[in-house]
Amino acid sequence: MTFATRLNAAIVRKRSMTCVGLDPRRDSLPAGIRDAVASNTPDEWAAAYTTFCCGVIDVVADLVPCVKPQVAFFEQLGPAGSISLGQVIEHASRAGLQVIIDAKRNDIGSTAEAYADAYLGSHRAVADHRSVWGGDALTVSPYLGGDSLQPFVDVCDRRAAGIFVLVKTSNPGGGDFQDRLIGDRPLYGHVADMITTFNQSRRDSDGYGPVGAVVGATYPEQLMTLRATLPSSILLVPGFGAQGGSADDVKAARDDNGVGAIVNSSRHIIFAHTRPEYASKYGDDRWQDAVRAATLEMNAQLE
Repeated sequence: MTFATRLNAAIVRKRSMTCVGLDPRRDSLPAGIRDAVASNTPDEWAAAYTTFCCGVIDVVADLVPCVKPQVAFFEQLGPAGSISLGQVIEHASRAGLQVIIDAKRNDIGSTAEAYADAYLGSHRAVADHRSVWGGDALTVSPYLGGDSLQPFVDVCDRRAAGIFVLVKTSNPGGGDFQDRLIGDRPLYGHVADMITTFNQSRRDSDGYGPVGAVVGATYPEQLMTLRATLPSSILLVPGFGAQGGSADDVKAARDDNGVGAIVNSSRHIIFAHTRPEYASKYGDDRWQDAVRAATLEMNAQLE
């Protein structure tokens, strides 16, 4: 079963297009986890990140199709953070979730091959198809060109994995390059064309290939256009909630069958215990209840 098939099936089964971003930050952790860090060492903070992220996974696993660990927050802790990231990925995989590793990697030639080999290949796969990190999918930058994407697509073919290519990102500065016209079309439109070419001979029975696209909720008009331009790509939509994207904006990312898109929310869910509407009801002691309530709220908003 391909990554796209697995993810779309999970969207239908969970009745959810929510992707929970796992972005652990020291100062936002629940007090009980933060205060247990006694010696302020990377090892102790890494253990706290594992405890926190696995606690999030435990309460959302039956509600959402996927999670997205953000590698940067783990890398801040050095080698100890890498161990924590591996533990979190494995826990999510064992919980039945699709795991999208948000590392935005790419390079050329053998370096791209090494990135793809390292990250793509779920823990659920048979031994010779696993990767050391065990991801189902990986975020990838396209700006080194098609030959830099090919190694990732090749590994997707061998391991039933997926990638999400940065197309139209949610940050305000993304347009500095992505919106530049080449001929009469913006650069992101040309990236979309390349993605479609990669997927053309790789589509599953639902019409989706392994190469998805990152398209921000903060640009709803472009999101609607790219949904039509990328009929064979699952869209990963950041920018919902804390960054300002609305539910009406992101619903346009779905296809006519209600699949083909996932909407990421990170701090709005995982740190829900700090939001006034949940802090008064749950507080730090019941932070997992706040996470679950915020996830249920987002699912309802996106129905």
